[in-house]
Amino acid sequence: MLSVVPSETDRRTPVVVLAGFAGPAAAGAEYAATALCQEAPGTVVVHHDLKQLNEGIVHRTVRSATYETSDVLELAHGCVSCTLRIDLLPLLRTLAARDSVDRIVLALDPAFEAEAVCHAIEHVVVEGILGRVDGPAGRDVRIDAVLTFLDASAWLADATGEDTLAERGLARADDERTVAQLAVGQVEFADAVIASGPAAAGTEVERGKLGAVLARLVPDAPVAWVDDPQTLTAARIEELLARIPAHSRRGRVFDAHAPLLRGQPPLTSDYGVALLEFAASRPFHPGRLHEALDVLFDGVVTARGRMWLATQPDEVAWLESAGGGLRVGSAGRWLAAMSEAELAQADPDRRAMAALRWDDQFGDRDISLVILVHDADPNEIREALHWALVEDDELRLVERAPERVALWEDPFGAWHADPCESTESTLPIEDVKSPRGEAK
Repeated sequence: MLSVVPSETDRRTPVVVLAGFAGPAAAGAEYAATALCQEAPGTVVVHHDLKQLNEGIVHRTVRSATYETSDVLELAHGCVSCTLRIDLLPLLRTLAARDSVDRIVLALDPAFEAEAVCHAIEHVVVEGILGRVDGPAGRDVRIDAVLTFLDASAWLADATGEDTLAERGLARADDERTVAQLAVGQVEFADAVIASGPAAAGTEVERGKLGAVLARLVPDAPVAWVDDPQTLTAARIEELLARIPAHSRRGRVFDAHAPLLRGQPPLTSDYGVALLEFAASRPFHPGRLHEALDVLFDGVVTARGRMWLATQPDEVAWLESAGGGLRVGSAGRWLAAMSEAELAQADPDRRAMAALRWDDQFGDRDISLVILVHDADPNEIREALHWALVEDDELRLVERAPERVALWEDPFGAWHADPCESTESTLPIEDVKSPRGEAK
């Protein structure tokens, strides 16, 4: 039975995305996929095994309660985006056309990121499908839910660490994504979460802290705690999916100007876990900000938000961190810096929100950050960020002599990623707002 009944006006085939970062979490996603297809005849499970992606080989499995097919795909350019574009997206459109398919379950390989997959389903044009108009897979399928599995005993350590996927042997050597980036991103994009692992004696505090993090990272997502993912039944998964709120994101990718606090997360501290909001109506001094960002590396799960840099008055700077890694890039232009033609094309909701706080001198320019801490002093972070703001005499220069301010040293001049000394090739500034999986 489907967890969400399609509306009369939306007859696209529903898709449930299962994600899990390696180990027990990935195994949990596999058990769930098996349970769903065995107990629902109209459910088809699609899985791409990317373990041999370095060799340009991908193993694809499509299975239901009555059949299973396996194929080996040879890709000229072995990469995640090639697998999406060349095989997964056309396959979704093909399966959706079959009367026997009521639902598709995507059991993602750990190298896939649900956000990137959902973005591709909605936006990447698929051509050459017999009997179908060229267009994205989203013409034929819709994301019903993203269900993320995590290992309750290891996720928080992964989400706050510094290891790269390549160092863990989970990606190619040129893949610079970190374990924390993937672990945080998978959960942050989830509509529901299953945390697995036995509740051993003495782990109450660790579980409490993990629960507090999840309540603030994905406040609307129902969470199920299971000792052993092998015991998962289709009925229990369906019950969890049915608890997903109607307003859940269900695959929607928000841009950098969407509200930073979504849902209704607790704003109090619990087990040392807290959400810190930092807002300012004056810009950061780029040199001092570069020094201050060190406070986001220890005891912080994630930070993200929009920044106004004194040396870049036209560009909205976007900050995004997970664990020990951080990136700063562009999220487009401030409304106040746009031409009339550009302003007419800007999102109406963004313009409406900006109008509520419009400044006669600086327009919509401001700073807005949200930081999720688990073992850090919020006051120290707040003080460091306040120190990085321009002082009164510097603000007067911003107002009256922007040409002089433009000469200040700016570590964020083109793009930036931390840790600085260990990054050889980083994310271009214009790509930071894209889904994480698209960044190379």
